Amino acid sequence: MLQLPTLELEQRIKEELEENPALDEGEELSNSEKEEDFIKDEITDQNSRDEFDFNEYINDETPSYKLQSNNQSNTEQKQSPYSLGASFTERLLTQIGLRIKDEKQQLIAKYIIGNLDDSGYLRRELFNIVDDLAFSQNIITSEEELLKALKEVQNLEPAGVGARDLKECLLIQLRKKTRTIPIKTAEVILEKCFDQFTKKHYSKIAKKLDIDNNAIKNAFSEIVKLNPKPGNSLVESSKSIQHIIPDFIINDDNGKLILELNQRNAPPLKVSPSYIEMIKGYEEGAKTQRDKEAILFVKQKVDSAKWFIDAIKQRQNTLMVTMKAILNFQEKFFLSGDETQLKPMILKDIAEMVDMDISTISRVANSKHVSTPYGTFLLKYFFSESLSTESGEEVSTRQVKSILKEAINDEDKRTPLTDEKLMNVLKLKGYKIARRTVAKYREQMNIPVARLRKQLV
Repeated sequence: MLQLPTLELEQRIKEELEENPALDEGEELSNSEKEEDFIKDEITDQNSRDEFDFNEYINDETPSYKLQSNNQSNTEQKQSPYSLGASFTERLLTQIGLRIKDEKQQLIAKYIIGNLDDSGYLRRELFNIVDDLAFSQNIITSEEELLKALKEVQNLEPAGVGARDLKECLLIQLRKKTRTIPIKTAEVILEKCFDQFTKKHYSKIAKKLDIDNNAIKNAFSEIVKLNPKPGNSLVESSKSIQHIIPDFIINDDNGKLILELNQRNAPPLKVSPSYIEMIKGYEEGAKTQRDKEAILFVKQKVDSAKWFIDAIKQRQNTLMVTMKAILNFQEKFFLSGDETQLKPMILKDIAEMVDMDISTISRVANSKHVSTPYGTFLLKYFFSESLSTESGEEVSTRQVKSILKEAINDEDKRTPLTDEKLMNVLKLKGYKIARRTVAKYREQMNIPVARLRKQLV
């Protein structure tokens, strides 16, 4: 239960309330309130016991509570209550049904669509599909006939779907555009200089095609507008928007940080008073085997409700203790919002501060968010390894990455900084880091190598 985000916790509580009638929403009453409530509701409770039919839950042979289980795995997938519309494959099948009238060709085209990956590519060889159609669909065809159906699939929307590689995908999209000079140049570059294009060897392209840098620049500006993964445009559009509900809220009150647990994480729950009274009533008059089974059933529901309430409270306590430790450790960041103020912090640091297992801290950090005056962050954001400067000071690797990112943003795109030059930039700032470490940090930030960052300006 600890690893559940706020929205999933709310759903889990809703399910428990529906499944366990002994669990109620609301605060626990004080002793005096309980007495007043008992006097007011005594007649109602008696009526509830009279109307409560245990035949719905138990029988003469086996009580139903012995047949029920509440041990589902936390990783169990639940069905989404939202409709996501037509899938990527369904949309393509609808289109192909309108384009092809020949029954055999339509079956072949639909089989091809069924073999496309999420990006919209056909990764299988045609001869393999020919064999599959013969054995699984009893359709005898040839690669030529298959290629004809594939061309029809490649005419579907979004443009580029059905391509067998990136080059074919981009060319399909270009051929559907108005035939301007930059479009024609881009098509020639992809057809004759695709390897040089992927490596951004502008000089080799200019020499091979006998064109100037301005023509290459205009052609590249058209190519970068294309979608390298056309299938994703439909897959992404069918996904429901995920809204982040922060588990914690931090406010800055004139330099004093105030931490609150989102109240959606702390719902008021209690054991149903009517069920507690029901136990007393049945215990006093229990005579038959059915009465004893009724008592066992009610007790099981009450015990389950108590366990659930305790689990929620333990979750709240663990979350607050962990977040307070992180807040104290990274106080400078929460006061300033300056990323460079983040101190090196690993799971072990927080685990030792709160005297908990590292795995517990990991579950909290990987799935919880905190709202701050500077934005909403995943707790994992505040954890990073440390590096030592030449002066011996320990700094966060996040600070080093920030410097690298700034240097790359400010570089001359005609001659981007290599990893070795970036290493020298860090060295001048007091960070002695190996070139391979610079490359690792650059890759972690999804920044390509210098050659691929080169641009024609």
